[in-house]
Amino acid sequence: MMVLGGSFSMSVIWLIAMVILLVVEAMVPGLISIWFAIGALAALISALFHAPVWLQLVWFFAISILTLVLTRPFVKKYVNSRVTPTNADVVIGKDAVVTERIDNLHAQGAVMLDGKVWTARTEKEQVTVEAGETVRVLRIEGVKLIVEAKA
Repeated sequence: MMVLGGSFSMSVIWLIAMVILLVVEAMVPGLISIWFAIGALAALISALFHAPVWLQLVWFFAISILTLVLTRPFVKKYVNSRVTPTNADVVIGKDAVVTERIDNLHAQGAVMLDGKVWTARTEKEQVTVEAGETVRVLRIEGVKLIVEAKA
């Protein structure tokens, strides 16, 4: 058996590193370490061809970074997309009727929009809107509509 630093020992080290990285990849949601497992495979191949340790490290880092840079945008777009589209955004820009006085300082306020009651807050902390007034929806934050009084 060769000493640590010999091609056999480094091959085993790269194989173990690759297996550990693949196990981590299997256990963690999303793609995290697959690129480094591919880099470890490249370093393992170079170790099997008796490349010096410094060259094995260069292969490991170069292939890991290269695969990460080349595949990450594709993976983020198609594999790891966790965005759930909703129709909630259609309320932005619509008018709503205040059903409960909107007062951010007292954490109260509700509006009726398209037959549904929403919790509502004004964009500016000091602004209050009385029940019965009409407001325009600016955006959604969580389950609250952020509104402004119509002029």
